[in-house]
Amino acid sequence: MGTIVTSKGQVTIPKEVRDRLGIRPGTSVEFEPTEDGRFVLTKSGRKHAVRKSVFARLRGSATAKMSTDEIMALTRSGD
Repeated sequence: MGTIVTSKGQVTIPKEVRDRLGIRPGTSVEFEPTEDGRFVLTKSGRKHAVRKSVFARLRGSATAKMSTDEIMALTRSGD
């Protein structure tokens, strides 16, 4: 099973490997060298916070008890 290194030095860990190791977004992994010059990918015990996009941070739910028609009327009354 192989993958390609991007111009930024990044690789995608194949889904089968992520599933088998339990790697999810925010999971910390380590590359451990072996005696024969290879590296072994392991899941470390640490979990990092996943950064949310600007849009995800702004997403929320409305608290006003207004219908869609009432909200649309408000947005159109600014003309």
